[in-house]
Order: sequence, then structure tokens, then C-alpha cells
Amino acid sequence: MKKIIFLFILCWVSLAYAHAETIVLRTGARVRGTIVFQNEEVVIVRDTEGARFQYPRADVETILTDEEAPAEEETKAEEQAVQTTKKASILVELGGNGSFVPQGDAGGGFSADLLVGSHHIGDRHIFIGGGFGFHGLFIGSEVYNFLPIQAALRMPLIEGKHAPMFGIGIGYGIGLSKNYTGGLYAGLQFGYRYQINEKSAIGLLLFADFQQAKVTVTESIDGADFTHQVGRNIVSPGLKFAFYF
Repeated sequence: MKKIIFLFILCWVSLAYAHAETIVLRTGARVRGTIVFQNEEVVIVRDTEGARFQYPRADVETILTDEEAPAEEETKAEEQAVQTTKKASILVELGGNGSFVPQGDAGGGFSADLLVGSHHIGDRHIFIGGGFGFHGLFIGSEVYNFLPIQAALRMPLIEGKHAPMFGIGIGYGIGLSKNYTGGLYAGLQFGYRYQINEKSAIGLLLFADFQQAKVTVTESIDGADFTHQVGRNIVSPGLKFAFYF
């Protein structure tokens, strides 16, 4: 008889905990056990040690079965991994362009920029960061090399795998020759971005850069040479490729 009672209790306990649930509270705390009673106002739970706890229904976020709990844990782990990858991103932009001085000579050039920042702001794949680059410009018979240091924003107009986007950058372009000095740098771009995954993307963009400079020139007046600096605004429209990783 005692053996029968013992087996009955053992089976009851096994069945009870075979259907254990996980109670997730709004505070984030979790209680694993068996729901003894629940209605619209209260949930009573017996934990794995047999103790009973009562919670107001309003404090209960959700109730998970044993089958659902592992899946939710995996989802949380994946979300945590994604959040980790969102902390920092590198943006490389490579471009070719034309260059000209308003009411002056024209030519061509190229640009390469390396930016570091965040590629995920809120629920959007928005890049905010800063960095530096190298811009080589050929105008008439002159060559101008600048090292632009900039703060940059790159933002898709819609959120999706394929999206139009625009970008702006502003900073200071350092002149890399004694024959000219740098000045204000600003850039504007518009184009297409393809989102590969949460962190990686590529883009094809039309852009226009503006660079101020002061150029040292020598003029001859009545047989005498005079050296002075002339302000020059250089405009560079072109096409560039962008790589986020």
C-alpha cells in the first residue's frame, strides 16, 4: 500500500513539473513552476521547491511553456548579438569626380574617405560618425591635394533592403602643399543603398563636394613680382561607391 501511495505521489509530481511554465514579470524577473490558479486579477505559482507565490495579473508580462521558453532565450541571445554588432561600423567611400573653379579652369580628381561611427540609430540603419580622407584634384595645370576631416551623416529615406539615401558631411580640408592652404569642406550625396545584413551595406552615390582654399600666386607689375594669396572655391561633382562593414 505504501508503495502504491509513493508511486502515486511520484507520478503526480512528475506530471506537475512536466507541465511547468515560466512566469515572466514586467520587471524582467522570471519564476519557473506550475500555475496553481489564475484569473484576470491574480496568478498563483508553485515553484520547483514547492513554495507558492502570488502575483497581480497586471505584473505578469507573459507565461511561457517549456517549449516556448528556450525559443525566447535564443531570440534574446540573437537580439543581444545584433545589439553588440550595432555599436560601431566602418564606412569606406571611393569616388571619381570632375572638379572646377567657378568662372575658371576645370579638371578631374578622385577621393577616398574612411569614416567610423554607428550604423544603427534607433530602428533605422543611419550612419553617424566622422573620419578623414584624401582628395586629389586636377584643375587646369594645377594639382591640389587635401586631407578632409569631417563629421558625417548617411541616412536612408526609407527602411528596407533596397533604399534611396542621402548624406552630408562637413569639416575642414587641410591643404597638403606649401603653395596653398585648406579651408571649409562640405559634401552632399544622394543615391542607392543595399543592406546586406544588420551591419553591412553597399551604396552607389552621386555627390558634390565643396572645398575652400587659399592659393599663393605671383604677379608681375611694372617689372616687379608680387606674391599674395587668392581665395578659391573648388566644386567637385562625381560618383562614388560606399562600403559599410
